[in-house]
Amino acid sequence: MPPTPEILAFFDEPTNTVTYLVADPTSGAAAVIDPVLDFDQASARIGTASVEAVLQAAAARGWRIEMVLDTHAHADHLSGAKLIAARTGAWIGIGALITEVQATFAPMFGADDVLPEGRDFDRLLQDGEVVPLGDLAITVMHTPGHTAACISFRIADAVFVGDTLFMPDYGTARTDFPGGDAHALYRSIRRLLALPDATRLFLCHDYKGPDRSTYVWETTVGAQRQGNVQAHDGIDEATFVAQRQARDATLTPPRLLLPSIQVNIRGGRLPPADAHGNRALRLPLRAGDAGAATLLS
Repeated sequence: MPPTPEILAFFDEPTNTVTYLVADPTSGAAAVIDPVLDFDQASARIGTASVEAVLQAAAARGWRIEMVLDTHAHADHLSGAKLIAARTGAWIGIGALITEVQATFAPMFGADDVLPEGRDFDRLLQDGEVVPLGDLAITVMHTPGHTAACISFRIADAVFVGDTLFMPDYGTARTDFPGGDAHALYRSIRRLLALPDATRLFLCHDYKGPDRSTYVWETTVGAQRQGNVQAHDGIDEATFVAQRQARDATLTPPRLLLPSIQVNIRGGRLPPADAHGNRALRLPLRAGDAGAATLLS
């Protein structure tokens, strides 16, 4: 029997994000999935407490962090990938289509320092690629829809699905960002839900369901097929797309959208310092009405 991964979850309530530390119990080789770099928007203060908690947990168990994996360029938190890599020597991986996301957003933020061909990341991962983690095998699954570049990671009976699915009582990811596609998301979800019912699904976020007072981030394929409020068995693609797009039209942008994208398309690297030694995130201005449009013209 293949080994079962040991999995530790770290929940960051300010961003409702779950970071996972996954280890091969035989060799102690470990991966970090979707790490959070702390950021207070009001003060523009960056912190490392979330990363330190993961590093300390790995050290306490004698695990060696060999890789840092992001399921996509997140729009709701800054990635701690670069910091973990600097502290451990781990390589950083993300879906190969991150280059499309970079091409969309780098000009928006004047991010001319973004390296071509996705070289801000050490490895661009392809659908079906198998990455060894000690005696474990990580299979990459391309699961687009939330973004064009989203991937999931299957390790034995566990799949880390990023923002593709939420808990059954909450539903699925939004698809209204550039490169998002409700049709693609439906097909990605059906691909995940074609796995055995007992397959464990580990989610990147939880926001609590309407009748739930606690955060939960682990579910199963069977539970999703039976009870996901937006994507259970029996909902066809046309119905899903219509409902998803209607829901997306009511959503506001994530609170950390603009700072997150700028850091995450750089693989967790901060923007370069200016001539005064300051590092700054940009806030591109948009017109909210005709009067403002004249100011921006």
